[in-house]
Amino acid sequence: MTTCFAGLFTKSKRPCLVFQDITKTIGCTPIVKVNKLAPEGVDLYLKLEYFNPLSSVKDRLALAIVEDGEAKGLLKPGCTIIEATSGNTGIALAMVCAQRGYKFVAVMAASFSVERRKVMRALGAQVIVTPAPLGGTGMVKKAEELAEKHGWYLARQFETEANAAFHEKTTGAEIVEAFEGQKFDYFVTGYGTGGTYAGAGRAIKKARPGDTKIVLSEPKGAPLVSSGVAQERKEVMGIFGAPAKGHPSWTAHPIQGWTPNFIPKVCQEGIDAKTHDEIVLVDGKDAMDTALALMRNEGIFCGTSGGATVWSALEVCKKAPKGSVVVAMIPDTAERYLSTPLFAQVEEKMTPEEIEIGKTTETPILE
Repeated sequence: MTTCFAGLFTKSKRPCLVFQDITKTIGCTPIVKVNKLAPEGVDLYLKLEYFNPLSSVKDRLALAIVEDGEAKGLLKPGCTIIEATSGNTGIALAMVCAQRGYKFVAVMAASFSVERRKVMRALGAQVIVTPAPLGGTGMVKKAEELAEKHGWYLARQFETEANAAFHEKTTGAEIVEAFEGQKFDYFVTGYGTGGTYAGAGRAIKKARPGDTKIVLSEPKGAPLVSSGVAQERKEVMGIFGAPAKGHPSWTAHPIQGWTPNFIPKVCQEGIDAKTHDEIVLVDGKDAMDTALALMRNEGIFCGTSGGATVWSALEVCKKAPKGSVVVAMIPDTAERYLSTPLFAQVEEKMTPEEIEIGKTTETPILE
């Protein structure tokens, strides 16, 4: 299997590379084989996006947004960027803004994990929290209002063409390169903005037409794309595409970062292009159980969204012909979920078994 570091691995270890700033380390994330959880006869690989500097696939999006704004002359020194975020895009934008010298304001619904707010604030961002019942559309509306009032640069992660374009150029291209000359039958991903789905999916379809099937996954409690119901949209600050209101098929679900309460315009463009070949629905509990199984059996420390994607990929593996190769996205790290239900079954205090082990020598333990 080739990699984006092709030609560099002439020794037994990966080279230690030198970069001029943190944003240059974004992308070129590894693809790792699942060795225990996949059914026999099918090869499952995971693209580990938590190898990005701020530990999520959204690092790519943040860089794309900022570079697009700079190229168009819309971002200048001293500008403030504002965006509605479930956390990972905000963290990524806070990182890029810190490096480039921009101010950043995040708007985030209260339902998302508190550690995400703290990470953004540690990176110098300000975080405005909106009521949880208002969902994704509530935080988007607040960001739009603040951008218009203060003249701030609205990142528009859910609408910007830079989103899918960057994933086509990087994420999708990396996967295509890695499997050049080899079998590659299925690509599985969920969606938040839809950038990975639309962009990486487009790159894969172009490179392997009729060869690789694209599988889109979404929560059972929020089957927006599956419903076939159109998303109502509106114009904001002269640009059309933002959600006019929440989608009628959405209900609250525990897969943070996946499927806001509307279909993003970026995702819709992927749907309109018929990028996916099938849809798999996943339950929140199955997503969390799979994330924990990856940690305990493969040493892959991913969040609930990664567990959801891999559960969907395993369903694909069960039906796939022997010899099939499946690639799935892992969007982020489990450290973004420490205060969420994902870690509810992970003990903080010593278990009875640990206490018994600890008592076997003279040194006391803290029970």
